[in-house]
Amino acid sequence: MLTAPNAVAFTIQAFVNIAEIWLIGTLGTVALAAIALSFPFSILIQTMSLGALGGGVSSAVARALGNDDKIRADKVLWHAIYLGIMISGVLAFLFWLLGRSVLTLLGGDGAILDAALGYCTILFIGGTFLWLSSLISAIFRGAGDMAYPSRIMILASVLQVPLTALFIFGAFGLPALGVPGAALSNVVISAGISFAMLLRIKSGRCLVGFRKSCMAIDASVFREILKVSLPATLNPILNVAVILFLTALVGRFGPSALAGFGIGTRIEYVVLPIMFAFGTAATTLVGTNIGAGNHRRAEIMGWHAAACASLFCGLVGAVLALSTRLWVPIFTSDPIASSVTTSYIQIVGPAFSLYAVGLVLYFASQGAAAMKWPIRAQIIRSILVVTAAWTAVDTFGMGTSSIFVVSTMSFAVYAGVVSGAVYLGAWDPHKVTQSRLLSL
Repeated sequence: MLTAPNAVAFTIQAFVNIAEIWLIGTLGTVALAAIALSFPFSILIQTMSLGALGGGVSSAVARALGNDDKIRADKVLWHAIYLGIMISGVLAFLFWLLGRSVLTLLGGDGAILDAALGYCTILFIGGTFLWLSSLISAIFRGAGDMAYPSRIMILASVLQVPLTALFIFGAFGLPALGVPGAALSNVVISAGISFAMLLRIKSGRCLVGFRKSCMAIDASVFREILKVSLPATLNPILNVAVILFLTALVGRFGPSALAGFGIGTRIEYVVLPIMFAFGTAATTLVGTNIGAGNHRRAEIMGWHAAACASLFCGLVGAVLALSTRLWVPIFTSDPIASSVTTSYIQIVGPAFSLYAVGLVLYFASQGAAAMKWPIRAQIIRSILVVTAAWTAVDTFGMGTSSIFVVSTMSFAVYAGVVSGAVYLGAWDPHKVTQSRLLSL
């Protein structure tokens, strides 16, 4: 029941992302290449705000309410807002300082660099709204209310597609912004989502509320959130580092190959929302049961969420891989870009089921406040991708397909390490002390 509203909302959002890449694709290969360069930055904001910090916030709220401590949950609300504002400001400053250099290092040049820089600049300037929309929705999820943020997300998704088209192509006196218009649409929609959810909390229709006595900064609340979020942050950072590396590696094969890779990674958005839907629900369910001291039930919830996500994502990945002739031409007519997209989905798509297992158990581990092994798994995966992909291209002179094969292998390693840790009792402190492997 907790997963269903999330699944519907995130799936609709997935099709919004597909519509966005289609709209941008009508601008040509240069625009698609620019989006490929921008993708690591947009996915960084999404996974850090919704996954790492959002998971820490949901986990803290769930454990507080599971322990019947509403005042603590109200404090988490204020401190989540403080963290969102501070982190978005730091990231905006870092992009202003290093953004152009990083995009150039990834292979950005000329019109491609200008479009990518414009997209990312708007994304980071309006980053506060992106962070707040994720963190406030995390408050609702931690309180067990998946329905309201899902309804808001569905409504926003319906509005986002025409708004994106309006900003990209221009109309009603508004200028045609091109690629950066997609980023502006995202920021505007996120601002609307944030405002709606804040009004909902202020009206008292949420288990967590704006209690004035809870506004004061409490270091223990920051520690409660960050003990989960800080180690969890390594996961999206390492994941984005891998994407940056792969983007630079694919960029060696030219703008068309980069455009094809960009389409492929964006199509991945079809399954990522499904993983997030099951994962965010698992954070709440596991956190509540851990807060109540029921470790066995927490493990069962985590396994069920991972299995369901794996089934759905594997099915979607297989369908995408088998139907590339039907949908790839919708996004591009460039033969090289089409070939790279097809290769990416046919190789990586079937492994979406493995990715789902690892990512959902990562979310569930946030609820258990046991992030050591998910982070170790991501470190192992990152090392594997960098060394194997680099060797395949530089040493053996292999093509883009070898990069995608390495990516698929890394999903299997990631899922295996996280699953093994949970099976051996990583969420239960009593089992951890009995296991030599997990105590390392």
